[in-house]
Amino acid sequence: MYIPKYYKVTNINEIWDFVKENSFGTIVTTRKGKPIATHLPLQLVQEGDTYFITGHIAYGNPQWRTFETSEDVLVMFQGPHAYISSSWYKQENVPTWNYQAVHVYGTASILNEEELKQDLTSLLQKYEKHRENPVLWDRLSPQLLEQELKGIVGFKIRVQEIQAANKLSQNRHEEDYQNIVNKLYEEKDINSQQMAQLMESKFKKEN
Repeated sequence: MYIPKYYKVTNINEIWDFVKENSFGTIVTTRKGKPIATHLPLQLVQEGDTYFITGHIAYGNPQWRTFETSEDVLVMFQGPHAYISSSWYKQENVPTWNYQAVHVYGTASILNEEELKQDLTSLLQKYEKHRENPVLWDRLSPQLLEQELKGIVGFKIRVQEIQAANKLSQNRHEEDYQNIVNKLYEEKDINSQQMAQLMESKFKKEN
């Protein structure tokens, strides 16, 4: 991913927090020279000093068969994004787009059944524990679980390289920056609203 110096993120804790908060990612591999991708809920797992991205994919999805033969697997995570009109700048310029993104490269391997069960247990705990009637692993019938397990393949990707970008108008002076935030709040688009909140939050933390 091309990242100009203004927008490059190097703080690993900030990057992993972003991955956890935006964990519906895109996995990209190649099959016979052609890129293929799947959009999936993913988890970040730490084992000692090593990080893994884990998840599961439908057995009928041919992409899982490329995991162990692909030299590199790319996982992409994206946060809020929004169009930025240059009419919001004090001086003449061209429009642009603000966004957050993380690219993770690594090698993939297939989970055994026990590892897959543990990963699914953790996934359900993450998204269900706060609900009134949580659907947790130990509350589902063994028959249903056995049936569902036959239809999926678990995997983990050992993280080897991370690229992270926050393009949030950091190169604009304060007056332009504040005006961008205000104008984004006026937009009806939900992504613009989220970008305004993000930029406002970042500015308060850094000033």
